[in-house]
Amino acid sequence: MAFGPGAIHRERVVTATTAQSVRLVRRLLHGRPPARAAAPTSVTSPAAGAPAAVTPATIRRAVGDVLVLVALPVPLVLAALAGSFTGGGTRRWFGRGESQRADAQAAKDAAAAAFYELDTAQRDLRISIETIAAVDDSPAARRAISDFAALGRRIDQASHDYINAVDSHDLDRDDLEASAASRARAELTRAKAELERAKGDLDRFAEGLAPLLRTAETQLARLAPAVERARQALLAATQALDAVRASGLRADELAARLAALSPELTKLNQGAGQHGVQETIRRADHVLRAAEAVRGEAERLPATAADIDKRLVSLRTRAEAITTRAAGVEPVLSELRRRYSAACWQDLQPVPEQAAHAVAQAEAKLAEARAARDEQRWPDALALLSTARALLNTTDEAVSTAGERLRRLDEVSHDQAHEVERTRFAVRDAQRLAMAGRNTPDPRHARPLDDAVARLDRAIAGLEGRHPDWWHFLTETEAVRQTAARVVREIREERGAAGG
Repeated sequence: MAFGPGAIHRERVVTATTAQSVRLVRRLLHGRPPARAAAPTSVTSPAAGAPAAVTPATIRRAVGDVLVLVALPVPLVLAALAGSFTGGGTRRWFGRGESQRADAQAAKDAAAAAFYELDTAQRDLRISIETIAAVDDSPAARRAISDFAALGRRIDQASHDYINAVDSHDLDRDDLEASAASRARAELTRAKAELERAKGDLDRFAEGLAPLLRTAETQLARLAPAVERARQALLAATQALDAVRASGLRADELAARLAALSPELTKLNQGAGQHGVQETIRRADHVLRAAEAVRGEAERLPATAADIDKRLVSLRTRAEAITTRAAGVEPVLSELRRRYSAACWQDLQPVPEQAAHAVAQAEAKLAEARAARDEQRWPDALALLSTARALLNTTDEAVSTAGERLRRLDEVSHDQAHEVERTRFAVRDAQRLAMAGRNTPDPRHARPLDDAVARLDRAIAGLEGRHPDWWHFLTETEAVRQTAARVVREIREERGAAGG
């Protein structure tokens, strides 16, 4: 441990006082008066060269000095006595040599202060690095850890040089030469400068580390709340599951999902010290989401069971209605065959058979769904109901198609002009939009519209003859209207983009 200049000064004062007292004791022991003893009280002067008399005042002063020695620490008294009885040292307490010693000691104290500041800063920063390492595994964090290690090696070297400089020079030696004190001061000054440079680099590194440290501290601040939220979510899911079971629903699938979270809860309880901060936060988030999903499904389960029961009844009723309607498809087909050419109804021939088969499939799926509901296999029941509904939708459309076909064919065969005018209007509307603000239309728009007009003319011409294909005519006019609508949509999109 280094002492400051004040401590050294006090040591020197005590040592000087001790030496003076020892000299006084020696004079008394050898029968000589102290150097500043008072004159004897004899009425006659002593002979020349005769020893001076020891007076009571002299004795009192000597005893007082001895008492001072007794009050001093034993090691310091022994050192002073040893120096006095062996003739004393050659330490120079004043003059240029002592000034060099004082300068060297001051340099030593300054270097010690720099060393302490650097060591404290390094310890504080090491805590920050350990925080980042525990939380962040990004490339930036790994680079910061590596840079800190390199900086630590430089700090170790600067500290080693400082310690060597301190150990190489004993500034408390009595025979310390002025040149040795000067060398000590120079080396200690260099050591202090290197320590300060390292401290500056460390401070700059700490400033650059601030963003990573803030992120790491934010992660640490999230840790405890995240774990607690996960635990509370598991508790809520367990309570919701217990309530569902109390109502008579087994909820086996939900119970299995909740049981699968038990190992995750064990790892959460083991803490971030064993599994890492980021991994623990990720695990807590996963447990939270899974537990909340189980809780939500458990709370919805009674409503789900009631909905399944309702859909079972509704779909069974719909299947019966479609079966009834499918029975009316055959008379519609007979009417189509009697009044129109084969091209108008040939694609509808398989509808009755397909409808009967689809309805039978739907009823089978409904029976399976009923069994799944009774066994409380809720996901299976819902999936089977969806399949049955899709089959019934397709069958319903097919059954409706026959009647719709007959209706449309009757309308166009009695009044084809309405269909033609409706189609021409759509084409003309597209042509006007294509010419708006232009002298000539864009070929990308004009060509499909011209083709649509020609296609409509061919469809009209195809109606000549004894048994026209009215269904082909209807499909052609529908295609022409779709072409016109597509051109209109493209023009509006292009102009909207140009205006934006």
